[in-house]
Amino acid sequence: MAGGGRKADRKGAAARTSGPIKRQEVPTLEMEEAAWRRGTAIIAGIDEAGRGPLAGPVVAAAVVLDHGCIPDGITDSKKLTAPQREHLFDQILATADVGIAISDPEQIDRDNILAATLDAMRRAVLELKSPPALALVDGNRSPRLACECITVVKGDLTSMSIAAASIMAKVSRDRIMTRLDALYPGYGFARHKGYGTAEHLAALARLGPSPQHRRSFKPVREAAAGAHGLQVAQR
Repeated sequence: MAGGGRKADRKGAAARTSGPIKRQEVPTLEMEEAAWRRGTAIIAGIDEAGRGPLAGPVVAAAVVLDHGCIPDGITDSKKLTAPQREHLFDQILATADVGIAISDPEQIDRDNILAATLDAMRRAVLELKSPPALALVDGNRSPRLACECITVVKGDLTSMSIAAASIMAKVSRDRIMTRLDALYPGYGFARHKGYGTAEHLAALARLGPSPQHRRSFKPVREAAAGAHGLQVAQR
C-alpha cells in the first residue's frame, strides 16, 4: 500500500456528541477510536479550503481513513509545506475513501459563502464510496447529512480524519487556482491562491474582476465599481 502506513493507536476517549469541541495541540484518533469501539465502522472527517479568498471556488473534502493503515505525518494542512501536502495527498488518496466537491464563485455570490461551503461539504460526503455513520466536521456548523454529525472547533488540530480532509481540500483547491492562473493571467492566482494580498488587490484595481472573482465580497465589489466608473469616464 502506498506510503508509510502505521497501525492506529488504541487509546481513545469518549467522543462528545454535542457542542463544539475545544482545540487540542495535535490531531489524534481519540474521537475515531471511541466511535470504532462503539461499533461505528465508517467515520468521515470533513473540512474545507477557500472560505476567505476573493476568487476561486471553496473546496470541501470528506475522508474515511483506513484505521489499519494511516499515512504518517497527517496534521493541519496549514502546518505543512506544499511538497509535504502533495506527498500526503497521494498517500491519503491511496489508502482512504475520499470525496471532494466544490462550490464555484457564482454559487458563493448567490447563496453566501457559509451556505456554499456547507453545500460543498454535503456533496463531498455523497462522493464517498460508502456512506458514513458519523461525520466529524471542522468548525461549529455542520452540513445536512443523513448521519450523526459532530462539529469540532479547530478540528484539523483535533481529529486525524479532519486533518486528512484539510489536506485533500487544500491541495485540490491549490491545483484549481494554479489552472485558473493560466486562464486569467495577471492576477497572480498561482501565487496567492485568490487571497486578498497586496499583489492581488493591485491587480484587481488594475484589471477589474475576472469571472472567477466573488463579486459579493467587498474588495471585489469596490474594484468592479471602480472599473465601471473608469469606463464611464472614458466614454
